[in-house]
Amino acid sequence: MFLPILARHGGRLILPLLVLMASPAVAQRDTSSLPLMRDGVPTLAPLVERVMPSVVSISVVQNVPQEQNPLLRDPTFRRFFGPQQGGQRPPLAAGSGVIVDAARGYVLTNAHVVANAQKIRVTLSDRRSMDATLVGADRISDIAVLRITADRLTALPLDDSDALKVGDYVVAIGNPFGIGQTVTAGIVSGLSRSGLGDGRLENFIQTDAPINPGNSGGALIDLRGRLVGINSAIIGPSGGNVGIGFAVPTSIAGAVMAQIVATGRVRYARLGVAITDTVGDASGRRGVDVKRVEPGSGADRAGLRTGDVIVAVDGRPVRSASDLRSRVALSPVDSTVKVEVLRDGRPMTFDVRLNGA
Repeated sequence: MFLPILARHGGRLILPLLVLMASPAVAQRDTSSLPLMRDGVPTLAPLVERVMPSVVSISVVQNVPQEQNPLLRDPTFRRFFGPQQGGQRPPLAAGSGVIVDAARGYVLTNAHVVANAQKIRVTLSDRRSMDATLVGADRISDIAVLRITADRLTALPLDDSDALKVGDYVVAIGNPFGIGQTVTAGIVSGLSRSGLGDGRLENFIQTDAPINPGNSGGALIDLRGRLVGINSAIIGPSGGNVGIGFAVPTSIAGAVMAQIVATGRVRYARLGVAITDTVGDASGRRGVDVKRVEPGSGADRAGLRTGDVIVAVDGRPVRSASDLRSRVALSPVDSTVKVEVLRDGRPMTFDVRLNGA
């Protein structure tokens, strides 16, 4: 298992070091991507070296008036774009992306990174640069898929973000401020975060791994080198890092990508209920309260009622209202899901056919 060791230098507390403690369980697992020891000191370098080729830098020429580009209103970020000449120079934006399919050249990034793009350029870690094609973008989830044509690409496998726990170690890789690939590390600070955007599908991973402008679209990985999130949002003065960053979990990013690749767009499904967070029953089982059932909806036809507490969908526990919304929204429209509820303390299960949003 991993234990944090808090070291002090000159009386000051410095960053925790990860120590891999030998145990029979660990010995039987693949530890090739876990922190290794170099000269007796733990290091993430082997993991980072393996993952870096999958993370790309993205530059975008935007087809919008210069004064509308929010990046150019930030003096810290604007200086990386050079002098502007009376609004005649096309606006530029910078961000990051993650290669997730080497054979087909698919790159995941944020929709806001490539918004209003006139031209998209991708630079690999080995400094090769090429134009990218926008396969599709979804503003609601803030996920976009690009396609590049190149050989010797390295893809990053997607992990199950639903398995993350608060306190898990994570590493963020991206292109902050356009200065080049940068690695930061931290922990998962929170899960199922919402309320950060207007009309967006939100179920963010919160992390204290430093994320700054330009990190958007980059990789949030676990200590096995697997992708668990796409870095997306920052809370802080002028968009700078203050230890609170957010990533779109792969449970959302992967489902959105599958729809974009298949059809070029994303269709969202819904149960047909209004919900709020709740603490569930007296045993502490969590779920969400059904405040209203829309007449004629799939939930109504299946038999759900106001006052029910939804605790699981298709056998997976519901952590929050935002968790339920994102899980249902990305299920296939017209598919049927098993919704487990508590009604007056009694467990019940309903087969609900999902309507299109």
